[in-house]
Amino acid sequence: MTADLYIRNGRIVTETSDFTGGIVIKDGKISQLVHGNPEIEAVETIDATGKVVMPGMVDPHVHFSEPRPDAYEGFETGTKAAAAGGITTVVEMPLNASPPTISGELLAKKQAVVQQKAVIDVGLWGGLVDNNLTELPDLEAGGVLALKAFMSDSASDFARSDDDIVFAGLQFAAEHGLPVGVHCENEYITRFLKEKLQAEGRKDMRAWPESRPPFQELEAIDRAIHLAKASGGHLHIVHISQAEGIRKTIAARQAGVNVTNETCPQYLLLDVEDYVRIGPTAKCAPAIRPRELVEELWGSVLAGEVDVIACDHSPCLPKDKAGAADDVWQIWGGISGVQTMLQGIITEGVHKRGLSLNLLVKMMSSNPARIFGMYPQKGSLEPGTDADIVIVDLDAEWTLTADQLLYLHKHSAFIGYEFKGAVSQTLVRGMPVWADGEIQVEPGYGNLVNR
Repeated sequence: MTADLYIRNGRIVTETSDFTGGIVIKDGKISQLVHGNPEIEAVETIDATGKVVMPGMVDPHVHFSEPRPDAYEGFETGTKAAAAGGITTVVEMPLNASPPTISGELLAKKQAVVQQKAVIDVGLWGGLVDNNLTELPDLEAGGVLALKAFMSDSASDFARSDDDIVFAGLQFAAEHGLPVGVHCENEYITRFLKEKLQAEGRKDMRAWPESRPPFQELEAIDRAIHLAKASGGHLHIVHISQAEGIRKTIAARQAGVNVTNETCPQYLLLDVEDYVRIGPTAKCAPAIRPRELVEELWGSVLAGEVDVIACDHSPCLPKDKAGAADDVWQIWGGISGVQTMLQGIITEGVHKRGLSLNLLVKMMSSNPARIFGMYPQKGSLEPGTDADIVIVDLDAEWTLTADQLLYLHKHSAFIGYEFKGAVSQTLVRGMPVWADGEIQVEPGYGNLVNR
């Protein structure tokens, strides 16, 4: 049988294996893995000599913010940027659509946009807010992969969930096999500190991290874990910014709580002095931490304590960053990073700190696919699964410039960053979607991924 595509003579890396070989693809699926460099008949061949071949990255935390009347990003540019970053599947957040995705009707509208515009595969979160418990059955029936709640205000029209709603959502999710992703920050402490700083006339960049110190994030993590234990639900704590938060989830899991954790590149690549130097494009929540906490978080990554690394790509209109540089409280909180996540972790993790590629695949592909109900169809190289693959030149050195970004709005905290490691090709269901520095497919190639 003639294969459609043969990727040959690469370094094949999964979460458990690392060998020289190839991948044979037929009808969009992986037909077989081969060791060495045998001759195999195929319509097309990709010579991956000297390159690393891995399962495509699965990013479960992106904000493409569509549909909405003013364009923050959108599924076309967002998924194109993801493809350029080696990501083959994303799970998109509910809060920055307008209105947010908090009902079955609004979910259907977003799904229609995905089918028209995406170039990679897309799953969707549903919202858990203070007024939509009766909508959860429709969101679940509509195929959402998870529910998302904020314990602090989201700075959007996505309403905060107090403990009663988080608990009720976890109970519902436990009955239906869904994870509940929770943004863990203490609304009352952060609000008190913000108002105190504002009363003192503070609006400089350092005021933001001072209003959102590490301890308040840890308190919210403790509270969310307590609610998960009481409800029996699967809690997924998003964008944890410090190792102590990761350790709390590990201890809870050892005690029988169903909890998983996630961190993001901004908490591993940047420290608070970088944030001050870079300015508005580096503002996010939780805030960027001091260098000692950054290195401690790397310790958790290298120890295998981190379940997921996701980008939390959260773009905005340029005026919401540049136009308020003299008042930190008016700056949009969110970092654009879906195009550079993999390269950043290769640079800072693999090259500088000895992170194994097996562990990288586990945190950025296999584990996210498992947690969000897509494994092994996504996040693996098992025969019979979708041929979602990224080919990486591990040693390519380059510096990010704004013109390289495929985002709708060309701003990112990582502009000027010197990377080592570049994405050569990204394949989704056996089709190259990113190759030769360009997108290779038309919008609409991406599929919706349901549970």
